[in-house]
Amino acid sequence: MGGTFDPIHYGHLFAAEKARHALSLDRVIFVPAGAPPHKRYDVMAPAEDRYAMTLLAVNDNEAFDVSRIEIDRGGRSYTADTLEEMERIYADADFFFIVGVDTALDIPNWYRPDKIFSLCTVVAVARPGFLRDKIVELTPETRESLVVVDSTLMDVSATEIRNRVRDGLSANHLTPEAVCEYMRKKRLYSNMGES
Repeated sequence: MGGTFDPIHYGHLFAAEKARHALSLDRVIFVPAGAPPHKRYDVMAPAEDRYAMTLLAVNDNEAFDVSRIEIDRGGRSYTADTLEEMERIYADADFFFIVGVDTALDIPNWYRPDKIFSLCTVVAVARPGFLRDKIVELTPETRESLVVVDSTLMDVSATEIRNRVRDGLSANHLTPEAVCEYMRKKRLYSNMGES
């Protein structure tokens, strides 16, 4: 499961667990983006902080792990490159890339989308019926590499958390307490502008 995790929240954790159970996955590896090509770095928490918060969030789930692969590689964080590298590390594994359905629908516009779909099965986690009608617009090859897992996703976003922290409000019900404590300690998002 890739993402900026800026910060990670219960919606990410719930989606990962739902996909893990639905597809009988052995484990889910969270991969915080080092330098995502579609985000502004000047408004993001540093990669090391996003990695640390992800570790804290998954700490109590034995089926969850966190990888530094994109942070340590440096440069732009492209999913195709990450999957190629993970394929070398975990040579005997079958890969599933867990994302929200809206993100899954955008993958054909990403860097080397054919490589992404050839290296893994994309798992699109969605509320029942949410954007499913858009899936028929994808090419047949893309649809064949896509699995939709229906879920009652939690209505939470990283933007909401950042805004609450900026405004001095609690985010305890949106992300694990250990992540909230980390944000307080490091003063993450406290001085950011409107987003």
